[in-house]
Amino acid sequence: MSKLGDLGARLHRGEISYDFVGKRKIWYGISILITITAIVGLAVRGLNMGIEFQGGAVFTTPTKMSTSVAQAEDYANQASGHQSVVQKLGNGSLRIQIAGIDTDQSNKVKQELAKDLNLDPEKLAADLVGPSWGEQIASKAWEGLAIFMVLVVIYLAIAFEWRMAVAALVALIHDITITTGIYALVGFEVTPGTVIGLLTILGYSLYDTVVVFDSLKEQTKDITKQTRFTYSDIANRSINGTLVRSINTTVVALLPVAGLLFIGGGFLGAGTLNDISLSLFVGLAAGAYSSIFIATPLVADLKEREPAMKALTKRVLAKRAQAATDEDAAQARTGEDDTDDAAPAVVGPRNQPASRNRGRGRTSGKRR
Repeated sequence: MSKLGDLGARLHRGEISYDFVGKRKIWYGISILITITAIVGLAVRGLNMGIEFQGGAVFTTPTKMSTSVAQAEDYANQASGHQSVVQKLGNGSLRIQIAGIDTDQSNKVKQELAKDLNLDPEKLAADLVGPSWGEQIASKAWEGLAIFMVLVVIYLAIAFEWRMAVAALVALIHDITITTGIYALVGFEVTPGTVIGLLTILGYSLYDTVVVFDSLKEQTKDITKQTRFTYSDIANRSINGTLVRSINTTVVALLPVAGLLFIGGGFLGAGTLNDISLSLFVGLAAGAYSSIFIATPLVADLKEREPAMKALTKRVLAKRAQAATDEDAAQARTGEDDTDDAAPAVVGPRNQPASRNRGRGRTSGKRR
């Protein structure tokens, strides 16, 4: 068995564990700090909305262009006065996106671009994207997100309980906020692919959370009938029992996404891959984090506010204190017994055995 597999088996059996729930205030503090940073990034820098949401024009050159991407971007910025996005397609042509321009402006930009690129204006294809289409996409995305959240809460409340539903909802909001905040800080363009990526990571984050919740539900059946473990103890065992599984699934999911983001988008320059790969990469990592460090500890916090769980915690702690007292008393008694039973030291010469010939050579009477 591999070391990781052996570790997973020992975690599942409870032979070793890490106190995730006991250190929950640390995880809460880290999450609050990251979330505040993401919100500040959204407020200060805002999202770089793509042409699909702002409207604008898309120009496509003929194949086998000798002009570089950087040079074409400079031409487009000078011609339009707006920030442009230039991508080189597989057939060698250039795709130039300029957001925030209308029909009249696009005709003027087209003439100047054709002149700078040494092209016939008729060979420079132009497509206009209206802002109303982008607004419709954004509206549908928000509607889908709201419906998804409502269905998640209803399902978890029925399958588990309302406290788990609340914890899962908080974890999902946590993941969305961090992902969108990183988009604002990095400055990547937000496109429909980004929206698809966000909805995808919500499902993945929810999957990890439900796996831990299912283990927690099984282990807390008839929990009030015993006095060995508190709810937090069992919640911590559930996290440790599924920890290696969560790590494995997260790493396996992150590897291909990292390939899209760092190799496809970074080294190969396929900018269209960045739209969806960044949201997937950040969201998968944040989802795994929130499932372990946010959702389950929050359930333990909410659950231990119940009177029955408070009474259980009091009984468990009292039993542990009594056991510790009994153990100390037993150790003290053992020490005293050892002192009393010690053999006394022998002082003086050892007794010698009596001689068989005692009295030999002594006269027994007078000789006649």
